[in-house]
Amino acid sequence: MDINKMKVLSYDELRSLYREFLHSQNISKLTINTAYTDTFYLWRKGSKDLFWNAVTATDFENGAKNSLIKALSENSTGNVKSLVNSYMSHLRRFRLFLASDGTAEPSTPNQENTADRTYTRKKKMDVNVPDPSIEQVEFYLAKWDGLENYYLQEEALNKLFFELCPKNTDIIDVLLKASTLNDFYSTNIFSIYPVAKHICALDIDSRLKAGDVSLVRDIQYVTIGDSERNFYSFATKYCSHHNPLDYPIYDSYVYEVLRYFRNRDSFSDFQDDDLKAYIKFKGVLIDFRAFYGLDKYNLKQIDQYVWLIGKDYFPKNYGKKRRGDK
Repeated sequence: MDINKMKVLSYDELRSLYREFLHSQNISKLTINTAYTDTFYLWRKGSKDLFWNAVTATDFENGAKNSLIKALSENSTGNVKSLVNSYMSHLRRFRLFLASDGTAEPSTPNQENTADRTYTRKKKMDVNVPDPSIEQVEFYLAKWDGLENYYLQEEALNKLFFELCPKNTDIIDVLLKASTLNDFYSTNIFSIYPVAKHICALDIDSRLKAGDVSLVRDIQYVTIGDSERNFYSFATKYCSHHNPLDYPIYDSYVYEVLRYFRNRDSFSDFQDDDLKAYIKFKGVLIDFRAFYGLDKYNLKQIDQYVWLIGKDYFPKNYGKKRRGDK
């Protein structure tokens, strides 16, 4: 999305465009109404420039939070520390909108998946996962660092993606990265060359750097022979290993954990299939972080924490040891 074009819009024009985006996300009407107002708090209480400086800041987490704390301290009688987390979650969602192409992949719920959703939410929980907390995140991040095979695998991928082959214009570099990911993560892509060729043709480097969430969708669909294949989890991994702070990884463990906490705590309102539309998946993970007061952690850390919960509490649903596709 062209941010410069967004910046020239009036307050009402921008809110109207954003509201259309929110409706396309299949979130609750209450959430939409709240976001429609609270997202633009800095504009209303400060200025247009204050709002845009906050949402486009290089150090967004600190810059936006400091601006909100100042504005809330001057204009609100509530608990600023409590309020700022809510406003930050709305600004994160707005940044997700800016990083998109302005459209979304709306789910069109049918009778069958609505029924499945109702059943899922009502059925008895057969596991009891501890409440997400700073203590739990610290415990699992320490556990991650202690898993030598995962840690060394991550270091090897970092060297490959950041040092040896950072660009995606040479088919040999892309083939090497795609093949390594496919092997390390057991993503079961049996013909990797068409995938590498597809990625190379997309000219993705500037989009990766910008954190363009629509890129995952462009990478995930690959034509092999006469069939179009969907390599969604692989696409999230490929993007994540270039820009881990903007591209959390989707896989089956994360899918199960997010559904579990939605059903138990209603931290976000989404349908199961929404997690397989990347822009919505990332938004749900941001909602998860905000709801449980875990804003001090970046999305990569939250992703690692959620994945390890899944590995600990939902292993019976999986036959793989690594972060493979569902």
